[in-house]
Amino acid sequence: MTNLYIVPTPIGNLKDITLRALNTLKEVDLIAAENIHRTSLILNHYRIFKKIISFNRKNEERKIEELISILMRGKKVAIVSNSGTPLISDPGFHLVKKCIERHIKVIPLPGPCSMITALSASGISTNQFCYEGFLPRKNLSKRKRLKKIEEEYRTLIFFESPKRILNTLECISDIFGSSREVVLAKEITKIWETFYKGNAKKLIKLIKLGEIKRKGEIVLIVEGYTPSKKNEHGSINLNAKKLLNLLLKHLPLRDAIKIVGKSYNLRNNYLYNLFITNRYIFEHECSLSDRKIYERVN
Repeated sequence: MTNLYIVPTPIGNLKDITLRALNTLKEVDLIAAENIHRTSLILNHYRIFKKIISFNRKNEERKIEELISILMRGKKVAIVSNSGTPLISDPGFHLVKKCIERHIKVIPLPGPCSMITALSASGISTNQFCYEGFLPRKNLSKRKRLKKIEEEYRTLIFFESPKRILNTLECISDIFGSSREVVLAKEITKIWETFYKGNAKKLIKLIKLGEIKRKGEIVLIVEGYTPSKKNEHGSINLNAKKLLNLLLKHLPLRDAIKIVGKSYNLRNNYLYNLFITNRYIFEHECSLSDRKIYERVN
C-alpha cells in the first residue's frame, strides 16, 4: 500500500525514538531526510540500512514530484527532519499537501518535539499556547511581529538561534515589558539541557555576564498577555461593558467585540483579552448597574 510516513526522530538523545518509528524506518522503501548525514547517524546506531535521499528547503520544490512518482508506484516513503517532528519549522508541508491532493495516505507518527518538551517543564501556563516558530531575522520586521502579538493572551513559544537570542530578548523586553515570565530552554534532552527562568531583562543580563552561553538550540517560552490591574476597570467604561454583554446574547464573542471596539475606539485584541480574563467582573458590574437604575426609577 502506498503510504507517506511522517517519522519523528530524537532531538538530542538517541534513546528518544519510539519502537514504532524504528519499525517504520525498517519497513519503508525510501527515507527522505532533511540532512542525510544526521539521519545516517541514527540509522547506523539502530542498524537500519535503507536508501536515503536529500529533502530540504533548497531542493523541496523539485523533489516533490520525484517522491510523488515513487509513492504512486506503490512504494512506502518516510520523511524525517534533522531532529524532532517533521514539518514543525522544517520542510515537508508541500509534500504532505500534494499527497493529500493525489489521495496518497499520509500516516503521522507521534514522537519528540522540542517546543512541547520545553513547554511541559517551563512552569508557564500550558492550557493554551501559540507556536510562532522563528521570528524574522531583521530587527524592524522582528519588532513589527512582536508588536502584532503583544496582546496575545496565550503562552508564546519561539525557536531562536544563539546568534540572535540577545537581540530577540531585547526586543521582547522593549515591547512586552519586564513583567512577563520568560523561559529560555537550551539543548533539550541533551546532557547539557538547561532551563533559565526570569523576565527578559534578567535573561539579557545573564547572557551579557556569560552565565548563559550563546550556543546550542534554543526554545523561548513567554508568558501570555494579561491586562494590568490598573487597566482592568479603568480603560473601558461601563457602557461599553453593558453593550458587550447585551450583544453576546445574540452574537458570537468575536462579532460582538468588533462592534464594541468600533463603537468605543478599543482594540479588538485588548477587548477580547480583557473580557476573557474578567468575564464575571463584567457581568457583575453590568447587573449591579442595572439594579441601581431600577431602584432609582422605582
